[in-house]
Amino acid sequence: MATTLSTLAYLVASVLFILALRGLSHPETSRTGNMYGMIGMGIAILATLFKPGMGFGGITLIVAGLAIGGTVGTIVAQRIQMTALPQLVAAFHSLVGMAAVFVAAAAFYAPESFGIGTRGHIHGQSLVEMSLGLAIGAITFSGSVIAFAKLAGKMSGAPITFNGQHWLNLGLGILLLVLVITFVATGNGLLFWLIAILSFALGFLLIIPIGGADMPVVVSMLNSYSGWAAAGIGFTIGNLLLIVTGALVGASGAILSYIMCKGMNRSIINVLLGGFGSEGGTAAAGGGDADRPPVKAGSPEDAAYMMKNAQKIIIVPGYGMAVAQAQQVLREMADLLKKEGAEIKYAIHPVAGRMPGHMNVLLAEANVPYDEVFELEEINPEFADADVAFVIGANDVTNPAAKTDKSSAIYGMPILDVERAKTVFFVKRGMASGYAGVENELFYRPNTMMLFGDAKKVTQEVVQALQR
Repeated sequence: MATTLSTLAYLVASVLFILALRGLSHPETSRTGNMYGMIGMGIAILATLFKPGMGFGGITLIVAGLAIGGTVGTIVAQRIQMTALPQLVAAFHSLVGMAAVFVAAAAFYAPESFGIGTRGHIHGQSLVEMSLGLAIGAITFSGSVIAFAKLAGKMSGAPITFNGQHWLNLGLGILLLVLVITFVATGNGLLFWLIAILSFALGFLLIIPIGGADMPVVVSMLNSYSGWAAAGIGFTIGNLLLIVTGALVGASGAILSYIMCKGMNRSIINVLLGGFGSEGGTAAAGGGDADRPPVKAGSPEDAAYMMKNAQKIIIVPGYGMAVAQAQQVLREMADLLKKEGAEIKYAIHPVAGRMPGHMNVLLAEANVPYDEVFELEEINPEFADADVAFVIGANDVTNPAAKTDKSSAIYGMPILDVERAKTVFFVKRGMASGYAGVENELFYRPNTMMLFGDAKKVTQEVVQALQR
């Protein structure tokens, strides 16, 4: 009876996790989705605590782990800035990966506790599942650590490459496969740790050549890895909920990675091997600075005057807005413009920011109405009718070179058609290229006016001018 109730509880939790994913697919239902996920996890924890055969010692360890993890999580949640979410997500992925490594080690050295055989005589199927969970978990950990360091500015966001790098990765991948096969055949403890060490190294080597512009894909991809690692370990220890949850996370992360790649018109292999996003990259091909028309620099007062008399304004947020934490004052500006009778819409590119949905999260924090936020395919036809496009910190995703310059690193990437608006105000600290290392042709267009300065400060000055 107790076993049946435990299985039923896991089933209910699995359904809630599926509903959580469905809710998180749209900003309007994301809060409900989060609630479903939290309730599902609560049920899963309780079901695990009261699982048949769970002794006092096991319950004590679980409660202690919950207390420590819950305390750390609460402190982090209270202190973290919304702009630091990408690196926080990468850090969490690393913890999931390391957890998979620890569980694999526990199962290998105490197989009797998991019902997968005895030490030295572990079931072959369990060795397969264990080795896969171990390898994917280790790759997830080290890869996520590098992603965290790049996103947090602890190391350069530029690709780190060297001669023969891809051949080295290929050789290590083949060697890892050989080690896994040999480990499954022999159950040797030395091979277990060789798989772990090699996987840690491979995760490191896979992520260092990926540039900052590809970080949304990397975060999504690591999310998928963490799910598959959890699913593999779930099979090893015979935990149905871990299998279902891991598969959900793995599949959804893989689908999201595909969507991100589609948003850049690139394949996942190209992302992993291409090194796109060099901070030190060259400018877009074409004439030098002498062939460029001078940029037009405006003032916040100019922007306020023109937007006050505009009927339709499309706001394009990017990473610069996140860094400056300008989302609140941006919404204040939009509210003032709506009082003047302007129609306000927000245009979101799939890879704007440093993680999937980064801009959506920041706009939601500022209580921007969901019905004013539009994805690329929906909003692009409307730029031609817009009186003003207000670009705040978005660079590569607005660069017309993606459509015209075949020699450009971003050629073929779908972009937001901001250049089609009657007037474009571009808020930026300077003329530096974006994370892809490509100069933005939009700066030099006759309908573009640059507003140089910190995104938050410039927007605040626009708000002050609107209030006069």
